[in-house]
Order: sequence, then structure tokens, then C-alpha cells
Amino acid sequence: MIEMLPSTPEPAALPHLKESSIPLEEKPDESDGSIPEHATSGLPEPGTGRVVEARERWNKPRINTWRLAATFFAFINFGMNDASYGALVPYIGADYKLSYLVTSLVFLSPFSGYTVAALFSDRLHRLFGRRGVAFIGPTCRIFAYIIISTHPPYPAIVIILGLAGMGCGLLDAAWNAWIGTMDQQNQLLGLLHGSYGLGATISPLIATTMVTKETLGWWTFYYIMIGVVTLELIVGTAAFWRATGEQYRDNNRADSGDEKGMTGLALKKKVTWICSIFFLTYVGTEVSLGGWIVTFMMRIRHGQPFASGMTATGFWLGLTVGRVSLGFLTGRIGERLAVCIYLSCAIGLELIFWLVPQFFVSAVAIALIGFFIGPMFPAGVVAATKLLPQELHVAAIGFSAAVGGGGAAVLPFAIGAIAQAKGVQTLQPIVLALLILLLAIWLMLPRIPKYENQS
Repeated sequence: MIEMLPSTPEPAALPHLKESSIPLEEKPDESDGSIPEHATSGLPEPGTGRVVEARERWNKPRINTWRLAATFFAFINFGMNDASYGALVPYIGADYKLSYLVTSLVFLSPFSGYTVAALFSDRLHRLFGRRGVAFIGPTCRIFAYIIISTHPPYPAIVIILGLAGMGCGLLDAAWNAWIGTMDQQNQLLGLLHGSYGLGATISPLIATTMVTKETLGWWTFYYIMIGVVTLELIVGTAAFWRATGEQYRDNNRADSGDEKGMTGLALKKKVTWICSIFFLTYVGTEVSLGGWIVTFMMRIRHGQPFASGMTATGFWLGLTVGRVSLGFLTGRIGERLAVCIYLSCAIGLELIFWLVPQFFVSAVAIALIGFFIGPMFPAGVVAATKLLPQELHVAAIGFSAAVGGGGAAVLPFAIGAIAQAKGVQTLQPIVLALLILLLAIWLMLPRIPKYENQS
């Protein structure tokens, strides 16, 4: 009699095979951050059936924990750099006896550097990897800060800030693009940009205290910047040491085989341009508020120098809290609806700021405006990752983020030029118009897929 053997189940019926298609002996080495191609492919996008790449996590591979810490520290320094202008502009203008228009050149000058970063970010990634970017970016800024700290003639400051802008633009693009393609990107980008807000919160406090309480020259603030950015250079380069150009090229191959034209391909996408304009307008609005609020509170609300400086701290603190806390809400209700709600609240608060001419009301309103506009940039990055093919994420987000950084130069300069002609009281109607424009640009984006990737 022949004994009947039990039938072998189909592979699909074995639940343990669903967890991974990688043989045990071929599991990726997570220590250096490199992940073999077969470890990152073959996962279907929920609701579409389309195969997409698996996302890195904040702690997988393990080196990502240290890399995230390095990027968070870099963004603290970005915030310190950008927010220091608002606290120092009144004293720079007084030191060199400058008009609003000429003083505003400190905002415009970095735009040239951001433009270079926007055009060459993807190319530098392919040549030198994230390791090269982690070295080049801080080096440019350290050199610029050393020149500024010597209290040179004003034209030299305007020129050298272009180099600082290139350093900030490269890293801004690189770290937004990297984290924007990770799992739980809403929360991680909220923490990343919350780090920016943290730096922007403490920077006006430090700068204002040095100038008003310790009676130090405004340029001495850059002694601190030299120290923290040197530390950023060491930490960042070490964390991304194995993230070479070769590894970057291997992990970001285009289906078309066009490795050198990724930025060009990204620029053919409408989403790239909408996000770029959104980021430029948003960052310009943010830095315009933070950059001119001290002057506005001193000249129009007649506040004392130290109290007026603290309103800038309140604005950046509100922005920090908003980015960290609202980032968790944004992912739950969807980026499109969330940004509409946040901008509507900011518009209402801006009306209060403009129409109620009291120092205390203005100080509270500016902090709350910061809170509600805080999540805008992270939400825009997440929207771009959902609307664009994965192979274009780094090029498109890098370009958009760098162009957005240019907004920190163009719009504050434009406001300074208008203030020269019409007075600094024009700040509030201009900011109100920019917030309404932001809402209109955001609504131009296609419908954002609401697939869940925050596991």
C-alpha cells in the first residue's frame, strides 16, 4: 500500500515568507548604510499595486541614527544663521550708516549661492556622495563666517554671504531630500525643521544679549557660528563617511539610464516647479517675518530694544513647537487639508497683528503665526515625495529646497526696498498677501495620494 504524503503548501501560503524575500545569508550589512538592490525593491504601494522602493527608517540601517543627529544639528545651525539677521540688522545698519535698501543686501546676497546649490546639488551628490556634501557645505560657511567676524567693509560682507548661501543651500537640499524619502517622513521632517526653529529661537536671544547687554560688536556673534559650524563639519563628515558618490549612484539609478540628467528630468515635472515656488514663497515669508520683526516692533510698536528682540525669539519658538507637534497631526489628516487649515489660521492671526496696534497683542500674534506656518515646509517635501517617481526625489526635492532657500534672500530684500520707500509698517500687508498667495499655490498641486507609510 502506498502511503499518501501530505501536499506541500504553495510558497504564498507560508506567512513567514512574506516578511522578506532575502535569504538569510544575503541579509544586508546595515553597519555602513549600504543596502543591496534586492533588499529595497518589490514592495507594492498600498492601493495601487505599483511596485515601489522600500524606505529607510530612522534606525535602520543603524548608522541612520547618527546621521539623523548630524542633520538635526546642521539645521540648528541653519536656524541660528537665518534668525541672526533679524536681531542684527538694526545694528548692522547703524554701524555702517545704511538705509533699509542697502541693509537688505545681506538678505539678497545668499541668493546667488542658493542658485548654484539648486543647479548642482544632484551633480555633487553623484560625484562625491552625501559625504562630500557634508564636507563642502560647512566649509563654505566657515570661510564666510571667518571673514565676517573680522568686521570688514560692508561690500565684503555682501559678497561673502553668497558663499555662505551656497553652503546652506547644498545642505538644505541634501538633508531634506534624504529624510523626505524615509519612512515616517512627516514626523522626521517635523523634527528636522523643528531643529531649525530651535536654532532660530536661541539665535536672536544670544545675538541681542551680546549687543544690548554686553555691548559687544554685532560681528562677534559670528565667533559662535564659527565654532558650531566647525563641529557640524566634523560630525557630519564622520556620520556620512561611507555615503560615497558610488553608493549614491548605485542607489539612485534612473530607469531611463540617464544618470547625469536627473535634475533636467525633474524640471520637466510640473510638481517640481509648483513645490519650488511654494517653498520660495514660504521661506521668504518666514524669514521676512523673522528678519524684520525686531525693526517693526521698535519703530512701529515703539518697543524697547531687548523686548523687541524677544518677539523674534517668540516667533521662532512658536515655529519650532508647531513643526514638532503639528507634524504628527499632518500625517493623520493628510498634507493637503492640513496645510489649508494651518494657512487659514495664520491669515486670521496676521490680520490681528496688523489691525491691533498694541505691542503685547503683536508679540502673541507673531508667536502663533510661527506656530501655524511651522509645518509648511515639511508638508511640502512629503507632498513632493508622494507625487514624484522615486528616482527623481533627490533631484526634485533638492532643487525645490534650494530654490526655497533663495526665498530667504529675495523676499526680505524686496520688503527692505519697499520699507525704504514706504516705511517698515508695510511689512504686515505684504506678509498677509504672501500668506494668501501661499494658499493659492498649494491648491495648485495635484491631489496628493494618501497612502500610509508611517508604520
